[in-house]
Amino acid sequence: MSDTPRPRMLTGERPTGPLHIGHLFGTVANRVRLQASGVETFLVVADYQVITDREVAGDLAGNVREIVLDYLAAGIDPDAATIFTHSSVTALHQLMLPFLSLVSVAELDRNPTVKTELADSGRALSGLMLTYPVHQAADILFCHATVVPVGRDQLPHLELTRTIARRFNQRYSEYFTSPEGLLSQAPTVLGTDGRKMAKSRGNAIELRASADETVRAIRSARTDSQRFITYDPVERPEVANLLLLTSLCTGVAPEVVADGIGDGGSGRLKAVLADALVAHLAPLRARRALYAAEPGLVADVLAQGNAHANELADATIRDVRELMGMVYR
Repeated sequence: MSDTPRPRMLTGERPTGPLHIGHLFGTVANRVRLQASGVETFLVVADYQVITDREVAGDLAGNVREIVLDYLAAGIDPDAATIFTHSSVTALHQLMLPFLSLVSVAELDRNPTVKTELADSGRALSGLMLTYPVHQAADILFCHATVVPVGRDQLPHLELTRTIARRFNQRYSEYFTSPEGLLSQAPTVLGTDGRKMAKSRGNAIELRASADETVRAIRSARTDSQRFITYDPVERPEVANLLLLTSLCTGVAPEVVADGIGDGGSGRLKAVLADALVAHLAPLRARRALYAAEPGLVADVLAQGNAHANELADATIRDVRELMGMVYR
């Protein structure tokens, strides 16, 4: 039997709304594959982080429920994965205090990801936003995650987590393992307006949407004035995006999809995509409807996940206090 420890992955979402096809093709489908390959999976529904860049949290309870249903429908198995909510794991947040002592304000202030998120929010820098990367370090290190799926824009956050782990080990004792980044090769899915698909932009196709809603959204998607369809992500990004989505649904290369449409124009392209996407999502949406009709299912999934996360977080904070000399007998 191999002595190699089982890899453990931590990732998740802020519950600012239900998931959309950008999430599915960009990250969630890959999580399902990793889970199936034996990677121990932790998914945080980061409710506390909703208020890093907004004044009100909105319908948190509703949004959390929708995300959990989306996870289950996409194939996340709550018996194989730990799905938990930020606010339910007290010991996780207690790690923030010792972790904050390991980084300087200057290091936090120059974090490029924080700067980008701050600019997007249009708000003044709050203490929570400034320390957002440290909070994420606590998310990752409390459960001793070994791999963290990230886009390139999130690498500074992960590097700070690695710095905190290293400095803790140097100051107190060797304890935390520095997690590795799992760089996402997933495509960036554009929304119906040609910008990156996002819940906040009103340009997304939600996983929970009906077939009719999906078709209407695709019909409204931005393309260009050229009739002949070609796959050119640089010069024709909106058309290329629709071809890529068709490819992701059918397994046919986007160039081949484009050749099949030819001079059929954007109308034909949208019709082909609509059929492919509705068919691809039909099993997911059927499962989602069954889960949504099951009373207490989401609460049970979260209770199970929160219990496991709390068990790990309590053990971690006990170890940390011991190593810091803060256990008084």
